[in-house]
Amino acid sequence: MENNLLRYSNKALPKRINAAGFILMISGFSFGIIAYFYDAQRALQNYLIMYLFLISIGVGSLFLIALEYIVNAEWSVPIRRIIEFLASLIPYLIVLALPLLIKLNIIFEWTHIAVVRDDKVLFDKSPYLNITFFVVRAVVFLLIWNLFYWLITRNSLKQDTSGDQALTKRNIKLSAVFIPCFAITITFTAIDWLMSLEPHWFSTIFGIYFFSGTIVAALSAVTLIVVLLKENNYLHPKIIDDHLYSLGALLFGFVNFWGYIAFAQYLLIWYADVPEENFWFMHRWQNGWWIVSLLLIITHFVVPYIVLLSQPAKMDHKKLKFSAALLLCAHILDLFWIVMPSSQNSSFSISWIDFVFPVAGIGIVILAFSYKAKRENLLPVGDPKLERGLNFHL
Repeated sequence: MENNLLRYSNKALPKRINAAGFILMISGFSFGIIAYFYDAQRALQNYLIMYLFLISIGVGSLFLIALEYIVNAEWSVPIRRIIEFLASLIPYLIVLALPLLIKLNIIFEWTHIAVVRDDKVLFDKSPYLNITFFVVRAVVFLLIWNLFYWLITRNSLKQDTSGDQALTKRNIKLSAVFIPCFAITITFTAIDWLMSLEPHWFSTIFGIYFFSGTIVAALSAVTLIVVLLKENNYLHPKIIDDHLYSLGALLFGFVNFWGYIAFAQYLLIWYADVPEENFWFMHRWQNGWWIVSLLLIITHFVVPYIVLLSQPAKMDHKKLKFSAALLLCAHILDLFWIVMPSSQNSSFSISWIDFVFPVAGIGIVILAFSYKAKRENLLPVGDPKLERGLNFHL
């Protein structure tokens, strides 16, 4: 059985996939450099969107891995290595964060000393919102994510050759520590990189809002890749539609969770009607931004909810691919909706700059996945639960 597993796991991906990722990344960053000299603020805002999109997929995937270990899931074991490949984005985040950390003053109002000195709200928040502490937090979060990524995936890969079941127990313990660390770091990441774009505004539910979008994005990326690999015979034949149903059901559940949290945040602020809170939503219903607000509701909730509602839809390849691709685009739109209106007196507009960095981000995801797929098994062949996972039936 092991040789059979290895034969399926080591099937090489087409070279054109790597080439496509390279072209997307290079072209995206090349136009991104031009965009920076054309409109530095808009370029950096879109770079921030790309960076947070990659955080969502990379760190969100690591959360899904930890969740599998914690709940002792079996159905997801045959596809866990694919999730690990997506989590391999985490080391690249260190380099990708540098342009933002160097140019914080271009997009963050609280980085300007004169502005903070003359604004009581910003002055009172300055012990937390200052460049030094911000950079320290960002670096610490990156180190935590990389540490857990390295430890958990190292044990998983080591198990391919050793078959040592003790490595699974180690990963369960690591996952139990990582999940609360993830909850804290992803919350403060949302506060630091997104909520502080408009530092006068605050929301006690914003961290959970970003978390919900992060998991939807990670699950969408996993679902899309799993379906594509299955259709092209890169996965073990025992990975069947029952496995896809579990992915579809989980994705459907988190789509509902995102919708609930998004509505809860709006409802609490609308009901209280406090000027310090409601201006954020008012801004996103004025100056043409209502178009993006409605589009976000439709793409991030209404359409995927309807498409994935029935049981057969959760096993339908076309519907799963459509929903996953739509939700990935919707997550980028969600980040765009949060980031872009933060510019002072900004009206809704579309620029070519808004497309270059998302293209580069997609290229990075493809390259990271392709690089890992060339060097590692597509199946965790040493996992003691793999056989039960392959024989999973609803």
